[in-house]
Amino acid sequence: MLESAAALVQEHADLERQLADPSVHTDQDLVRKLNKRYAALAPTVAAYHAWHAARDDVAAARELAAEDEAFRAELPSLEAVERAAEDKLRRLLIPRDPDDDRDVILEVKAGEGGEESALFAGDLVRMYLRYAERRGWRTEVIDATESDLGGYKDIRVAVKAKGTPEPGDAPWARLKYEGGVHRVQRVPVTESQGRIHTSAAGVLVMPEADEVEVTIDPNDLKIDVYRSSGPGGQSVNTTDSAVRITHLPTGVVVSCQNEKSQLQNKESAMRVLRARLHQLAQDAADEAASAARKSQIRTVDRSERIRTYNFPENRISDHRTGYKAYNLDTVLDGDLDPMVQSAVDADEAARMAAVAEGPAGA
Repeated sequence: MLESAAALVQEHADLERQLADPSVHTDQDLVRKLNKRYAALAPTVAAYHAWHAARDDVAAARELAAEDEAFRAELPSLEAVERAAEDKLRRLLIPRDPDDDRDVILEVKAGEGGEESALFAGDLVRMYLRYAERRGWRTEVIDATESDLGGYKDIRVAVKAKGTPEPGDAPWARLKYEGGVHRVQRVPVTESQGRIHTSAAGVLVMPEADEVEVTIDPNDLKIDVYRSSGPGGQSVNTTDSAVRITHLPTGVVVSCQNEKSQLQNKESAMRVLRARLHQLAQDAADEAASAARKSQIRTVDRSERIRTYNFPENRISDHRTGYKAYNLDTVLDGDLDPMVQSAVDADEAARMAAVAEGPAGA
């Protein structure tokens, strides 16, 4: 596994030469692609050189230890540095999710529980918006349907990184573990007897895809326009500006009504449709590869109930990783990183184990 890093070091050097060629910079799309890959490889290249240097230091110390007591005494600390460098390199060589450097479209939908579920969906949206703010990401509400009490029946939010994030720090790399059913336990505002109720909201996270990455045949689309159902008195619900797009081959349906312009709503709907089709293709690829490459399986099942938010105990629990904390109030204020990191660590451990086992059936 460690020897495979040499090929990545060579690729990094080749990219550096290409980026130094003035003729390459006439194609900005190519330059962005090369820069993206170059930046992604940089941590692995640095770790590879650090490992090599540590290994050389240990070899030299072992050679001189027979003649010099000082080198013999220094050997244990040098070997510890080598082990740490090797461990870091191994982690960087774990097969990664190819979408980890992407931005995302995040959907939150109210589930069982009526108005209480919609209010909880609103709490989740605010949590993600504040988390994005903490990490320096930009957010944009693409489409939303509010409930009567101020929550959301459903809402879609685009989350974008600023600049080129470090590996593992892009929106998809952090937020992909949020997909699933989120359960809340609390006394609803509509409850007059003070009884604790349980309701739920669903979260769907999709990597955002560029137009050139997902080919959509216009003939495969059924496009309907209708009158938006926004708050009364606004122009949003006085014209047929809302758009519903059905992708006939897959049956995926996307609708958008937030904008006053039919064209703007269509563009927003197409953006969501591209993300959904990209996700469908990736899920199919993951399923097809799982039999042969266990390391490619996303270990966190995004279709199941993943988390419980218990307000009376100020407790938040992740059912996949076993993470539990009694700081629900701060988590809902955007302090989500410890919870997310528990999922990242569990996923990484599963990938390392799969690599150690080798190909399925081996």
